[in-house]
Amino acid sequence: MKIFRLLLAVVLLTSCGVVVNYDYEKTTDFSKYKTYNYYGDMNTGLSELDTKRLLRVLDAKLESIGLQLSSTPDFFIDIQSEEYETQSNSNVGVGVGGTGRNVGGGISVGLPVGQSNPTRRIVFDFVNENKGGLFWQAVAESRFNPNASPEKREAAFAALVEKVLSKYPPKK
Repeated sequence: MKIFRLLLAVVLLTSCGVVVNYDYEKTTDFSKYKTYNYYGDMNTGLSELDTKRLLRVLDAKLESIGLQLSSTPDFFIDIQSEEYETQSNSNVGVGVGGTGRNVGGGISVGLPVGQSNPTRRIVFDFVNENKGGLFWQAVAESRFNPNASPEKREAAFAALVEKVLSKYPPKK
């Protein structure tokens, strides 16, 4: 039983999930969108190889939900990203205290444990330039390993895209 609890604690502490926030124009008829393309001047903020990986898995997922890449699209996709460091929330508390004859006192200090975590925020905008502009947006934040192998990077992008498009089209 102790091993199970320890294993569960390790999994919870080391898992790094993708957090995705969604927003959309509530008057949009998503059933009218069948084709898409990317902005020609899109600057994703990722390396050229990571951009290719992301677009490859995004194309595959969009095709699986019935959308087709087209030179005359119903909407355009813009992708932007940024990388930043988040501080670890782990710390160790050290305290000193004493009591005696109704008198008490104490000092406590929190010492940070671990290192900062590289985090990436990727914003996916779906834009209809002919009818009102932006109609759907997803903002995904997740930790990443800048030294990961190409296979692990592609797998991470696949998991991210799966979660991002899990709410497209939105259920009304």
